[in-house]
Parts: sequence; structure tokens; C-alpha cells
Amino acid sequence: MKLELEGRVALVTGASRGIGLAIAAALAAEGAKVALAARGSDALNAARATIGGQSSVHIADVTDADAAAALIQDVEQHWGRLDVLVCNVGSGASVPPGKETAAEWSRLMDLNFFASTNTIEAARPLMARGSGDRSIICISSIAGMAALGAPVTYYAAKAALNATVRGLARPLALEGIRINAVAPGNILAAEGTWARKLAENRAAVEDMLAREVALRRLGKPEEIADLVAFLASPRAAFITGSVMVADGGQLRS
Repeated sequence: MKLELEGRVALVTGASRGIGLAIAAALAAEGAKVALAARGSDALNAARATIGGQSSVHIADVTDADAAAALIQDVEQHWGRLDVLVCNVGSGASVPPGKETAAEWSRLMDLNFFASTNTIEAARPLMARGSGDRSIICISSIAGMAALGAPVTYYAAKAALNATVRGLARPLALEGIRINAVAPGNILAAEGTWARKLAENRAAVEDMLAREVALRRLGKPEEIADLVAFLASPRAAFITGSVMVADGGQLRS
């Protein structure tokens, strides 16, 4: 299926590795011009070399609202427009349930909620000035939809992100912008949590997959990227306000 993304400008935050890098590569493969954003210049430059196509590198910590605004200005100066925004910054690493502190709540909300809302707020005026199909996709988690053993701080932040996506769908639609979220399950990425867990105890991971996941395997970053690329495209022009699950059948409701 041709996704009709040729020539469109896409910004992917958290683009230096894992799911973010896979998303940037998928969009570039469809002919989009991709702005890659993250905090580290070395990893970003390596990512840019990996994805090919037309791309640019932008150093930014979007947990800071001013930095998110500066990032959008930088993208506008470089490309002149913004058609697709992928908010991918996030991390599930936190403290065990019952050990939360005010500082840890703030840290996880910054990473998993405010990083997205800061970028959406900064990008909205530029995207609203555009024409044709424009799309925002937030990378959430099934942890925002059910209690599955993840840290409570992570649950709460991703649940807030899902609610924000649903709540923004109507006002953004008036500006010609669609917004959706993708909620991955357990994804095996290089240097990620599941790569570490497999190295520590493969049998325990395989047992969990057999018990909890219908497809009995971990997902791939590319499988999430393909869904994001579809949602970013005019082929998904009638989809907004949705949280789409890609978890191999782990959720039961």
C-alpha cells in the first residue's frame, strides 16, 4: 500500500534508538522528510546515517517546554512546515509500587506525559497553518490501559497521555489535525528492557510470554513503526482520537 507520505515533513522525538529510530526509518522509506530529535548528538547522527533519505538532526530535551518550542522553530527554519508529529519520548523505568516519591512522580510525568504535551503545544500553530492531512501520533503503552505489573508512576503517566489524545481529537480536528496514540506491548529493542531480561533469564521471559501473550513472542520496533506510518498517512484520514493497541494479544479486555 502506498501511504502517500512523499514530500511530507515528519518530526520524531526520541528518534535515536529503539521504536523512535524504527519509526523514523519507516517514514523515510515512505518518502517523508524526517526531522530526528533527541538529547544526544552522537546517537542522533548515527540514527540519521542509518535511515537514509532526506533527514535532519535536532538536539532537544522536550521535557522542557522552552526546549520543545525551540525545537519546533528549528524544524520550521529547516523544512518550512510540519505535517506529521510523532511524540515518542518515554521510559517505564521507575520504582516498585508503594515506593513513589514526589520527585519520582515528577520525573516519570515529565518523560511520559509532559514531553508529549510540550511538543504538541509547540507544534500545533505550525501544523495548523499547513494543508492536507496532518497527523500527530503519541507512543503510549498498554500499561496506560491495565495493571500489568509496571510501575504505578508509568501507569498514571500513560493513562494521562491516552486521555489527552482522546480529549484533543475534537479541537485539533477543527484545525485539520488528527491525533492518535499507539499502545505497544512488550517490544524487543537493542539495549532495551526486554533485551536485558532475556540476557538475565530467558526461561522466565518465555514462560511469561506463554502465559500472558496470545502470540507468545515479543514485538519488534518495526511492527510499531509500520502502524505509526499508517496513522501518519492520508490512508488513515478517518481515524482520530484512537488509542491503537499492538501487544500480541496481551490485553484481555
